[in-house]
Amino acid sequence: MNRFDFTPYRRTMVGFDRLFDLLENQSRMSSGDNYPPFNIERRGDDAYRITLAIAGFKPAEIDITAQQNLLVVQGKKGEDSSAGQFLHVGIAQRGFERRFELADYVRVDDANLEDGLLTIDLVREVPDAMKPKKIPVGTQKSLSVVKDDSKDDIAAA
Repeated sequence: MNRFDFTPYRRTMVGFDRLFDLLENQSRMSSGDNYPPFNIERRGDDAYRITLAIAGFKPAEIDITAQQNLLVVQGKKGEDSSAGQFLHVGIAQRGFERRFELADYVRVDDANLEDGLLTIDLVREVPDAMKPKKIPVGTQKSLSVVKDDSKDDIAAA
């Protein structure tokens, strides 16, 4: 079992506790269940797509729940009322649950089931208050020349 020890980093990095906890929990939770297979694709600077291969599922049998920093995709197969008797079952008929940890400000934009592939589009929307801002450097007020009226009076005399 591969276990990472983040103790040296925890001593010197402040505010990264959540990240370290996520990494440690992920290594504990990876039970080897690879069903259904999925892809994660980056489609732009702030756009992502998760594609799950869920052949045989209908849209009504899929439940997608987005919480803060967590996306849960569940599939629950209904009762199959086929009258035939299977001699071989090679197509998975079981339910599933996939969890995806999402970064801050990532939200689900769209979900679509087509040709046995469930695609979930994600978008990262950073609030305006959190976006980097250009701060203009203030210029000093322009200096004006002070007129000395006493010199003008002397020159006139």
